Amino acid sequence: MNITEATNKIEEKGFLDLDIDVHIDLFAEIERLKKEKNAIVLAHYYQEPDIQDVADYLGDSLGLAQKAQSTNADMIVFAGVHFMAETAKILNPTKKVVLPDLKAGCSLADSAPAAAFKAFKDQHPDHIVISYINCTADIKALSDIICTSGNAEAILNSLPKDQQIIFAPDKNLGGFLNKKTGRNMLLWNGACMVHEIFSLEKITKLKIRHPKAKIIAHPECEEPVLRLADFIGSTTQLLKFSKTDSANEFIVVTETGILHQMQKESPYKTFIPAPPQNSCACNDCPYMKLNTLEKLYLCMEYEKPEIFMEEELRLAAKKPIDRMLDISRAAGLIG
Repeated sequence: MNITEATNKIEEKGFLDLDIDVHIDLFAEIERLKKEKNAIVLAHYYQEPDIQDVADYLGDSLGLAQKAQSTNADMIVFAGVHFMAETAKILNPTKKVVLPDLKAGCSLADSAPAAAFKAFKDQHPDHIVISYINCTADIKALSDIICTSGNAEAILNSLPKDQQIIFAPDKNLGGFLNKKTGRNMLLWNGACMVHEIFSLEKITKLKIRHPKAKIIAHPECEEPVLRLADFIGSTTQLLKFSKTDSANEFIVVTETGILHQMQKESPYKTFIPAPPQNSCACNDCPYMKLNTLEKLYLCMEYEKPEIFMEEELRLAAKKPIDRMLDISRAAGLIG
């Protein structure tokens, strides 16, 4: 199969019908392609371990956005979900941005359809909109400031206390921030299916079996689960806490991908994934896990699937992201 035939097949069906030689060293091939194409691989902590290990930069949404803004690479290979690759394209209109699997979406982003959100926003003209970065470019374009779980509190603290705010799309993160900052933000009714599936009863039983374990949780979790937590933070903050805290056991209430880095950075500690409400592996994000090392290699080889965006939308979505990055720098959260 020549490259033109392969590219056409990718456009039609994705990578499903492309065969990879079983003898190929994918790690070596990916490193070769990075050099040949001046490409950078950006990966989220929720990716599978092999992708984390081959990434040039591994981080959460805030760090990935900053890295996407500052890279000198000609091609950005985004091992994450669609809104993350969109953010990289928003910040880098002249660079090629590719995503291993275009179907790698996000349940949280899907919970805020642009037309419905615009109608909601129009009902509250005296409110500014702060949107969690886990949203589509269309929602970003309707926002005044973007935030991540790592910088949301700093962004709120930069605004007057009497400023009326719509927070979207995550009601759990918004509720956590309201409680922590004393705000009364108007919350859009969206949520992440992974972080909503954790079982309060099962976590409680797990804590009884591991009384010395500390419970660490992402603020996208529901409020009853967060009440059990010894520490609440973004994925980067959870990773740092697990490394620096004196505890040797942790019950981790977020997507299981982060456990790979936790174990690498603290090999003598024990990390226990919090159980979901049922018997499936629902604390694995099915969208994040659509990306594989094979798909990563193929998308670098053929430079497909590529992220495209109309310039008007890109500029509208870039403005609140730039404001987020400016506030984060002023707060000392990023360099």
